[in-house]
Amino acid sequence: MLKYLRRKIIIDTYLQKSYVLTTLFSIGLWQVGAWATLELLGFNLLFSTRNYLPHPSWDSRIVVIGIDDVTLRQYGQFPLSRDRYTQLLETLEASPPATIGFDILFTEPTRYDEKLAEAMAINGQVVLPVASSLQQQTLRLVPILDDVTAKGHIAKNADLDGVTRQLSLYIKSVPAFSITLLEKYNNSLQQTFSANSTNSKKSFIKLPPLQSGVNAQPVLINWLGPTQGIPTYSFIDVVEKKVDTAKLKNKIVLVGLTATGANDPLKTPFDQIPPTSGVYLHAAAIDNILNNRLLQRLPNKLEILLLFAVGIGSSLILIPLKFQERTLFLGLLPITWFGVSVLGLTISNLWLPTAAPIGTILLAGLSIQWQEQKEKQQLMSLFARHVSQETAELIWNHRDEIFQNGQLDAKEMVATVLFTDIRSFTTISEGMKPRDLLNWLNSYLGAMAECIQQHHGVVDKYIGDAIMAVFGIPFPHTHSQEIQQDAIDAVLAAISMQERLVVLNQELKRLGKPTISIGIGIHTGLVVAGSIGGSQRLNYSVLGDAVNIAARLEQLNKNAKEGNPYSILVSETTFELIKHHFHTQQIQELQLRGRKKITMVYSITGNKRELDKPSV
Repeated sequence: MLKYLRRKIIIDTYLQKSYVLTTLFSIGLWQVGAWATLELLGFNLLFSTRNYLPHPSWDSRIVVIGIDDVTLRQYGQFPLSRDRYTQLLETLEASPPATIGFDILFTEPTRYDEKLAEAMAINGQVVLPVASSLQQQTLRLVPILDDVTAKGHIAKNADLDGVTRQLSLYIKSVPAFSITLLEKYNNSLQQTFSANSTNSKKSFIKLPPLQSGVNAQPVLINWLGPTQGIPTYSFIDVVEKKVDTAKLKNKIVLVGLTATGANDPLKTPFDQIPPTSGVYLHAAAIDNILNNRLLQRLPNKLEILLLFAVGIGSSLILIPLKFQERTLFLGLLPITWFGVSVLGLTISNLWLPTAAPIGTILLAGLSIQWQEQKEKQQLMSLFARHVSQETAELIWNHRDEIFQNGQLDAKEMVATVLFTDIRSFTTISEGMKPRDLLNWLNSYLGAMAECIQQHHGVVDKYIGDAIMAVFGIPFPHTHSQEIQQDAIDAVLAAISMQERLVVLNQELKRLGKPTISIGIGIHTGLVVAGSIGGSQRLNYSVLGDAVNIAARLEQLNKNAKEGNPYSILVSETTFELIKHHFHTQQIQELQLRGRKKITMVYSITGNKRELDKPSV
């Protein structure tokens, strides 16, 4: 019956190793980038969630002047005539910004370049973009403009989902547009404050330095919210002085195309359909550097260690739990980790991986559940043949209490043993064909096993036509009430067997097959229960004098016909436990082998609960 139990310790060890293997599998997926797409979705969800919590807003020192739809309707299609930019610079002379960055490529000469260059030279704080990348040559500015302005690259690199999450601070030593603007901003601050001013030292922005030997220095952008939160004014409104230019004084001003359907779209976690404009990438980068809040990630080794800790930790939490509790925790643990990730983003500008840890938790939970379900199915399929489903569930829920070293350790316990046998089986079997005999016998054994299991008994073994059942295993019962209930259950099972046999005999008689008569013996006493057999074939069984006594009582039924309507005989020990629940009758005194004391044998004549019911 319990051949599987011989390998229990191996299965337990495998279960303990399985969550380690699951964790390593998740880490392997991380290393090959299998979690990447889900991590990008997690990134967007983190930022969207943080947006509902108290968090910093965009820096008010940054302003965007947008070439919007209104501007294009008035001035014509983009690119605008360059004299419009000259007009803008002249308008801003009254309240000059700290620096002005045009996110517009001026690579083709026009007849307005000279005046524009003059206006830029007068301002002295203008930054123009260059299209620089690692793969392509840098697109240079018109020489006359190149001579009077500072430059920075405007290259951007979107991820697989189209969202831009990072920016290279330098490409082949060319600084980013945002870095150059901040350099100009620092120059403006230096001109505003005296060299010895303490305020000046505190106001200067610390810029990330160029690292030698590195072609690109990517940083992660910390998107604080939708880009519409960044102050933006219409280009034409500023030129026509509909906007108070005092609002732009000492600001970092970015000029760029923001019209609908612009050729410089930018997707952020908040602006995807429709996308926003590329100029806001530089605004976000400037905000992050101004406030030292660029997004940070853990080093790769720490992220791997984190995944390992999450996988092992969640497995250790989930393994001891029952299914309902495990399901609850499988819902709570991912939510908890996501909450930790949101806090990390909100408090420390730290982007913790979300999809991989949550996926690792779910994989660990599914792996544990799968292994346990597989083990349970094996165990239940074996026990269910011998015990009721309820008892099998009880055995499963307390498996760790009884399984030791791959088998059931021997335990001494008080149990009630039931023995039953078919009368004249040899004579009946001689008159039947083997196949018919087997079918006939199996129908009987199956019916009797059901009665035993319904009353919480365990079918210990079938010995030919005989059945040995035990009540009170595999868990030792130490309380007197439990031991008494085992005896009561055994007698109830015996009565149920005889009643079921009446119905079965009617069916056998209808089919022209021999009817069956049985005797039952029941005794309560000390037994030893455990795994029995060699290493290749284990069986769970009970041994002891109580087994022999029950078998002998069963044999006595052959001669005890009078006062024994159910053909059920019980020992004096069992009688003392069940006498208040069943009607009994003394049958005879018996000298048991190995005992000096004479014991009385009793028959069961009825169930008091049934016989004592008032007649209607």
